[in-house]
Amino acid sequence: MLDFPCIHPFADGNGSMARLLSLLLLYQAGYEVGRYISLETAIEDTKEGYYGALPASSQGWHKGQHTLIPWWEYFVGVMLVKAYREFEDRVGTTRAKRGAKRDMIRDVVSRLPNEFRYADLERALPAVSRPTIARALRELSAEEVVRCVGRGRDATWEKLPAAVT
Repeated sequence: MLDFPCIHPFADGNGSMARLLSLLLLYQAGYEVGRYISLETAIEDTKEGYYGALPASSQGWHKGQHTLIPWWEYFVGVMLVKAYREFEDRVGTTRAKRGAKRDMIRDVVSRLPNEFRYADLERALPAVSRPTIARALRELSAEEVVRCVGRGRDATWEKLPAAVT
């Protein structure tokens, strides 16, 4: 999603095309909020953040010396969280089934590298509380899916070999 505006193949319309491709990738990943909420409007409403994150993440892109973090934080924090909140405002608060957030955590863990940090989960799931993440990690540890290496904020978590797919 960041590569397209960095390549900048057209004289005009690169941002719109990048957002359209983002929408397609979101659909393919199972995020269908874009069917009901305009992601274009979400970006327009937060264009200062968009135009701050884009150059911050694309600086050094052509040399492979860029960082995805500002773009990722903007995209997840504004696009998904803002869009889903707007969706809830339109249709009313939805009630997720019990354990839905833990299922989201399990899904993110399955997609993370074999070694990851607690902060990786917090960045990927900004709407999930720290206690919920901690509880889910304890459950995954009890099920021998992951194990904690070390203590404290800088502890690393490892997926156990039987859990790696």
